[in-house]
Amino acid sequence: MTNDLVPGDPMVGAEPRAAAERELCGLVGGLARQLESHVRERAAQLGLTAPQATALRELTGPMTMRELADRMSCEPSNATFIVDRLEKLALVERRPHPTDRRAKQLALTGDGTALRNRLLELLTHHSPLAALSPQEQRTFHALLLRTRKR
Repeated sequence: MTNDLVPGDPMVGAEPRAAAERELCGLVGGLARQLESHVRERAAQLGLTAPQATALRELTGPMTMRELADRMSCEPSNATFIVDRLEKLALVERRPHPTDRRAKQLALTGDGTALRNRLLELLTHHSPLAALSPQEQRTFHALLLRTRKR
């Protein structure tokens, strides 16, 4: 950051803090754009859209549409649209929920699991986050979690 300013530092005036926060926001936004581009490129290699790839990445086990939408940071109606396409590709199926007869659970098919594994491999290859060591990634993760608790 410029002059090692830290947003929120009480020893620094409002103007420099605002500049430091603006720079930090720009860096985070730039990283988000890099990650989105990375997902889009890797998804295209597999014949998927970026939202379809995101859904496959987030389907770590059986879950409801609402759970998937939360993980994808989108509305359930958007997740439904994406899952409908994945279901037509025979990558995802809807199953009865084991404890809520009104709900359905999403689950990967065998082909869906295989494609998800290929996707995860592609996503980790040359990821924008690969420039960080495992320790730096853990630290970055912890710092980002702290910002969510405010």
